Amino acid sequence: MPHPVLRVAIGGQGRSGYSIHAQWLRQIPQKYRIVAVADALPERREDASREFGARTYADWSDLLADDGFDLFVNALPTPFHVPATLAALEAGKHVLCEKPMADRLENFDRMVDAAHRNGLVLSPFQNNRPQPFFEKMQEILASGVIGKIVYIRSTWGNFARRWDWQTLQKNMGGGLRNTGPHAIDQALALFGYDRTPHVFCRMDCNNPFGGDADDHCTVTLYDPERIAPQIDILVSGYMAYPQGDMYTVYGTYGGLSGGFDTLRWKYFDPLRAPKQEMWGWSVDQQYPQEELPWEERTWSLTEEQNRPASGYTLRSLQSGPEKIYENLYDVITEGGTLLIPLEQVRVQIAVLEECLRQNPLPVSG
Repeated sequence: MPHPVLRVAIGGQGRSGYSIHAQWLRQIPQKYRIVAVADALPERREDASREFGARTYADWSDLLADDGFDLFVNALPTPFHVPATLAALEAGKHVLCEKPMADRLENFDRMVDAAHRNGLVLSPFQNNRPQPFFEKMQEILASGVIGKIVYIRSTWGNFARRWDWQTLQKNMGGGLRNTGPHAIDQALALFGYDRTPHVFCRMDCNNPFGGDADDHCTVTLYDPERIAPQIDILVSGYMAYPQGDMYTVYGTYGGLSGGFDTLRWKYFDPLRAPKQEMWGWSVDQQYPQEELPWEERTWSLTEEQNRPASGYTLRSLQSGPEKIYENLYDVITEGGTLLIPLEQVRVQIAVLEECLRQNPLPVSG
């Protein structure tokens, strides 16, 4: 028996709602069909009507009241992620919600509870986790070839002045809430969900156009027992010079460095390394020296994988939305398991909430 085509309503036709969600969904008409769109701008509604043949609404609440669809894609501005998701779930619709899913744990838990009470699927949209380079990174680190992971540095940014809605705290803007959910999601996957990270964060704003949300942010995740690695994340709009590779990983048998399109890692087999005995003092007034049996490997993105991408702090390939929407279809139609579990996103929301608690920035105006 053929599976149904899921009818989709999209809230928001901005950078994410149009450029990521609508553009991918229109490529898989055998599984999804865009039937309704809500956006406050009339020109975007006109485009949606013309391109998708969709019903259009100026307000997302009117869209939810009109029924006629199965899945609500919440790509609305961040302040509407919680209220529109809750309203859609109470209206009996499955929901896929953009990042960050919620402003705090209390509201995230309300969303999860609403989905459970109504027997519906609530899916996060973390499209930068199922990226080829990050999946390869996880494979390499999990193999153990570079030993215990001691430290990871992750840098996200460029030099970019901004003057849009995401520079304002009242809109839940700023680098932490815009780019941070990607960076922190990846960091937590590397940190491991069997450990609870402690968080240290410093945020700053130097926006020249009146924005008051953070445009420079550092986050450190650490484990007081030193079982999980320390991870330092930099999200900044002031990188006139890039800080080397996007990722640098230090391990007890070697290390890894790279990013979106290339990874390189070197390591040695401890069983083949020279055997050493601890010195009491220096010998011949020298530092210890040895030749380790290093091996080095590289990975590069294939031409097939390098399809059109979106994003400005990281090139987000279409493999992200592709895997998430394929998985979501299976979960809705066959009762499968979400590719990115909600309990993992809950940890991300906890980290974001703690970062903001530690950094009450002044509010302009």
